[in-house]
Amino acid sequence: MNKRVKISIVMLMGFFAITSCGKKDATTDAATEVNGTTTGTEGQAEAVSNVLVIEGNDQMQFSTKELKAIAGKPITLTLKHVGKIPKEAMGHNLVILQEGTDEAAFAAKAIAAKDTDYIPASEKTSIIAHTKLIGGGEEDTIEFTIDKKGTYNFLCTFPGHVAMMKGVLIVE
Repeated sequence: MNKRVKISIVMLMGFFAITSCGKKDATTDAATEVNGTTTGTEGQAEAVSNVLVIEGNDQMQFSTKELKAIAGKPITLTLKHVGKIPKEAMGHNLVILQEGTDEAAFAAKAIAAKDTDYIPASEKTSIIAHTKLIGGGEEDTIEFTIDKKGTYNFLCTFPGHVAMMKGVLIVE
């Protein structure tokens, strides 16, 4: 084989390698589930599920800043720590606060509540629900119901995490 043919074959193989990467078959998955919401690809209305999954990682980030649920129906929420660092150094929880709760003041009180996994006993009335504190590779699932439509803040109360690990639960 001459040099020109070899180069052509290598270029052709490179072209096929590049164009075949990342392609998704259009016939698979007419709907994609993301954090409990399902959106159809054919203009269907967005459906909201009360089964929610959110992940926390070793970079102090939740996988989403917005969750959605239906008012008056039980909500099942799973927090997964997809990192590897143990909870003593990189613990995560998820606390859902009542509407109108001062998030910064709550977080400041949580820092001093190490014995109760950073859930301040003095603020129980401000909390709708919370997971336990988990470390890398762990998960916790909680069930609760919110009857009133609204927007509820959620956050991780491990010291320093609230700056990056927070979001909203929209109850429709």
